[in-house]
Amino acid sequence: MVIEPRIQNPANLLPDAVKAINLLYKAAHSAGVPDSTLELVHLRASQINGCSACVDAGARSARKAGETEERLFAVAVWRETPYFTEAERAALALAEAATRLADRADAVPDDIWAEAARHFGEKELAAIVLWVATANFFNRINATTRQPAPQTWG
Repeated sequence: MVIEPRIQNPANLLPDAVKAINLLYKAAHSAGVPDSTLELVHLRASQINGCSACVDAGARSARKAGETEERLFAVAVWRETPYFTEAERAALALAEAATRLADRADAVPDDIWAEAARHFGEKELAAIVLWVATANFFNRINATTRQPAPQTWG
């Protein structure tokens, strides 16, 4: 099935948005959080939100950054696999909570925050939170306008 976008990608229609997105990217990636961790939280948020374009782009980007197939295939079930470090697990739990804000009264419970804070300093936590928010931003734009994942023929 070929999905047709409702409109062009909004970033293409509003070029100043690209500048802002690039600044968000630069800020999130400058705080010392491993790129692989940021790639994983982006991918997990995108899976939760059902954003095919971001799942595709996130997995490709993560592979370019050195992620293995095993880890990429297991992101959706990270709790049940041995592939992730404790710090990555804390970041993934934080990403899930921050993505599913309406799922519980205390959107990001203290235990999830405390576990992330055990592994990351304030600047790193800020970067993770910013990157999860940015992933959700991309997901909402792409899902709303039905931006498709690129077609690949193998």
